[in-house]
Amino acid sequence: MSAQSPACQLLERQKDNYAALWAIGPPIDSWLIDQSSGVVSGDFDVLREWQAKGKQARTPFDLAAGEPFGKEVVLFWPKAHQLGIWWLKWLCEQLPEGTSIDIVGEHQGGIKRVPKMLEELGMPWDKRDNARRCSLFATQAVALDLANGNGASDSAWQQFETAGLTLISHPGVFGHGKVDEGTLLLLESIENSLPKKPLKVLDMGCGDGIISAWLAQRGHHVTAVDVSAFAVEACKRTLAANGLEGRVLCSDVFSALEGEQFDWIVSNPPFHKERDISYGPSQRLISAAPEHLNAGGRLILVANGFLPYPDHLQRAFQDFQTLADNRRFKVYGAIKSQR
Repeated sequence: MSAQSPACQLLERQKDNYAALWAIGPPIDSWLIDQSSGVVSGDFDVLREWQAKGKQARTPFDLAAGEPFGKEVVLFWPKAHQLGIWWLKWLCEQLPEGTSIDIVGEHQGGIKRVPKMLEELGMPWDKRDNARRCSLFATQAVALDLANGNGASDSAWQQFETAGLTLISHPGVFGHGKVDEGTLLLLESIENSLPKKPLKVLDMGCGDGIISAWLAQRGHHVTAVDVSAFAVEACKRTLAANGLEGRVLCSDVFSALEGEQFDWIVSNPPFHKERDISYGPSQRLISAAPEHLNAGGRLILVANGFLPYPDHLQRAFQDFQTLADNRRFKVYGAIKSQR
């Protein structure tokens, strides 16, 4: 089987150099899964694919500092450069000094900026190969200046205040370090319609946890899910920072919630996967929402005005309302029939 993604096609030219490869933050590629010993990723979909093939699969939050996981490491450079820097720092903390680290990525994803970032971290580098509009660099783990807050655990998490809440975010999580306009519009649109009795609410695609914390602050019982382990960790930290309780799970849409039903499902659903537009998760959210709502339960979501969600809502619920529209974003509401 040949590699599918451009970055993996470049790696395939180097396959004789890898006997026990560990992939860090990779795409899903069958060739890579077959070639690798394991994966460390923040993406639940990626972890599930590796596990299905009997490979070791971990999130970075499952590994204690210094816990060994592999000597042949390839980091797939992410779209979010701050996340890429975090991965480099994390690898330096995790691996023995001098361990080889290869970094691969597409030119349009910013891989050409990596040498400068390595130099800023005091990490040596050498260009090993380029093809398929991708480049492959080699570097080594170094001892970071942890005393000055240069470690992964110290430098990544960002705290900020909004809507009467303290939010904790991480590079790679939607809206890192700022408040999303669409989310605020959603919260404004439902504030006056929230019942006083506690609701069982699902926050689908929780990100840094602003919706979950806002609802928990108002006395509702919140379950938050996200496909990203970084988002799950950020949401947990946001709830803790505000002294609030909630259940937070890693889940691909409803995959971790089989048979569960809620009074409300609230979401600012994603429509990007790295650089690609993908409506798949949002469509699955809308189409399966009635199965996970109690009779009379509500689905409320916010989306960019150009996205094709009204048709999906009409098919799933037979009717829906536009609760708010500021020309850039629209908030939609749909109610499951009482019958």
